[in-house]
Amino acid sequence: QVQLVESGGGSVQAGGSLRLSCVVSGYLYSPYCKGWFRQAPGKEREGVASIDNRARTTYADSVQGRFTISQDNAKNTLYLQMNSLKPEDTAVYYCAAEPWCAWPTGTYTYWGQGTQVTVSS
Repeated sequence: QVQLVESGGGSVQAGGSLRLSCVVSGYLYSPYCKGWFRQAPGKEREGVASIDNRARTTYADSVQGRFTISQDNAKNTLYLQMNSLKPEDTAVYYCAAEPWCAWPTGTYTYWGQGTQVTVSS
């Protein structure tokens, strides 16, 4: 069973930075995809960034150039470095993983519990 646990959320002023981490336990069959999603109050969940076992990446237009997704396979950890944060980045952020995925996938089976990111103006 694959489990994901996020950490690193918090409150920051606009223009600041945060790094989210997601520890992935259990075996994730390749080819795999991992992603970060977010959901703001009253809005639908949206994809933020994704990465696969070949380190290919995709980003939402709204975060391109500000956020960076990466992974440390030795630590089984997925990261999301968020710079130049804006109030509209405020949301609960979730990490997700999908085994045997076809890149780029829109379907994820395993999800973390979420971590709150709040950006004040």
